[in-house]
Amino acid sequence: MLYIIGIGPGSNQKMTIEANNILQKVDVIVGYKTYLKLIKDIISQNQITYTSGMREEKDRIEKAIEYTAAGNKTAIISSGDAGVYGMAGPVMELITKKNYQIDVEVIPGVPAANAAAAVLGAPLMHDYVTISLSDILTPWEQIKKRIKAAAQADFVTVLYNPRSSRRKKQLNFTKEYFLDKRSPETPVGIVRNISREGQEKLLTTLEKLPLEKVDMLSTVIIGNSQSYISEGKLITPRGYNL
Repeated sequence: MLYIIGIGPGSNQKMTIEANNILQKVDVIVGYKTYLKLIKDIISQNQITYTSGMREEKDRIEKAIEYTAAGNKTAIISSGDAGVYGMAGPVMELITKKNYQIDVEVIPGVPAANAAAAVLGAPLMHDYVTISLSDILTPWEQIKKRIKAAAQADFVTVLYNPRSSRRKKQLNFTKEYFLDKRSPETPVGIVRNISREGQEKLLTTLEKLPLEKVDMLSTVIIGNSQSYISEGKLITPRGYNL
């Protein structure tokens, strides 16, 4: 069996009981080196681990399949939820493409969007979209179309991979385009290092969104036209008669 496991956004306290239980019983755990460090307290000396660096997803998938085919119960891990910008898609794509005959099960985890929302208050109470601003796997022109559609449709918008040291124009474009479609007072929440040591939370507005304080460890949530900040919480009304 190959388990594709979402380990949650950071702290093991945010990991599901199911994910924790399976990680303790598998023979092999495969993952990006940073994610294996996050679960080091769960891994036992009797378990085999295999790790590799950024952009080596195919290598990890093939190794996980190899271990599984050899008769091992194997887990390949993602941060957050494995089905949200994680390993579930590429694992299944490769298994289908190569026609590997192995059993696969996806174990859900808490996505960064939901973990950040909990820190901020209740910003995702109405329709929302998630958009990754990374153009490594998706052309920038396609990302721009999605940004424009989200802004025009008044979706609450969650930004993954918002800004890196070499990739700054995407968040700047997003801010400027949203400002063209929404009030400058639209509330924005930023959470950095979600549920990890040094977690930071910032509530601001679209106009004052501090680009320089956002990096790859940040999740950004832009409210819709009804969202507001009260008592240090970002809230999006659902429409209840309260």
